Amino acid sequence: MTEDEIIRFVAGLGEVDVMTASAESGAPEAAWGDSFFLYDPDGRARERSGFTPFATLVTKDYPGFDGDSHLDRPGVFRVNIAVGRALFEEVVGHSPAAHAEHRDGFDFTELDRFLPHPAYAAQGWVAVLNPGPATSERMRELLGLARDRAAKRHRPQG
Repeated sequence: MTEDEIIRFVAGLGEVDVMTASAESGAPEAAWGDSFFLYDPDGRARERSGFTPFATLVTKDYPGFDGDSHLDRPGVFRVNIAVGRALFEEVVGHSPAAHAEHRDGFDFTELDRFLPHPAYAAQGWVAVLNPGPATSERMRELLGLARDRAAKRHRPQG
């Protein structure tokens, strides 16, 4: 799948704001070109302080923080999805809490394979570089589930 196909898919999930960072959006220059997917039932997600995306699409490394995927390769991008503990373990094979002891067993540069997120695995995030035949269908499913999880967290409890 292409970056544009993924963005269109996530936007079509409903009640989603796709924020692609740019100078015009006021985002830090380091994030320009990256897209953040926010659950946004009332059209005000960007106004809330500390808004948290349920998924992102990144196009470059963040030196000193997130460079393990080597996204500086031509045409390489990464989709990151907040799936939570149970799905993380199902997809990756170990719990987010156990990631530190399994981290060295992953090649974070591998394309079209589900991986723990290089920086946010402990928070239940998975990633896939350049989703293709092996991951596209499951990635769409996980993006929908992540959006649903975000919606559930957003709803008032009571």
